[in-house]
Amino acid sequence: MNKQDERIAKMTFASVYPHYVTKVEKKGRTKGELHRVIEWLTGFDEEKLIELIDENVTFDLFFKNANLNTNAHLITGVICGYRVEEIENPLTQQVRYLDKLVDELARGRKMDKILRSN
Repeated sequence: MNKQDERIAKMTFASVYPHYVTKVEKKGRTKGELHRVIEWLTGFDEEKLIELIDENVTFDLFFKNANLNTNAHLITGVICGYRVEEIENPLTQQVRYLDKLVDELARGRKMDKILRSN
């Protein structure tokens, strides 16, 4: 595991979550839409999300407990300078999946496209 992968694994979801909220709300999207996107990817409903935030879980534990959507592999593109589909570390890839979905939400993409319905 390289240094960046280690850093991501040790970061807490609670430390990043407020930035996700700010990013989407600044662009006119809602916290409810953000939660819908997170639930689609991880299986965590709002109650579970709040619990994980309160417990200050690391991204490592967050994704170990997640039930990753079977269509997550359809999330492609560049985030933070990396092609998500080419990231080799599974945890780092999962975190970047989440980043990519939040980015798409903030950019005004339609929910059915974000949730890879088609």
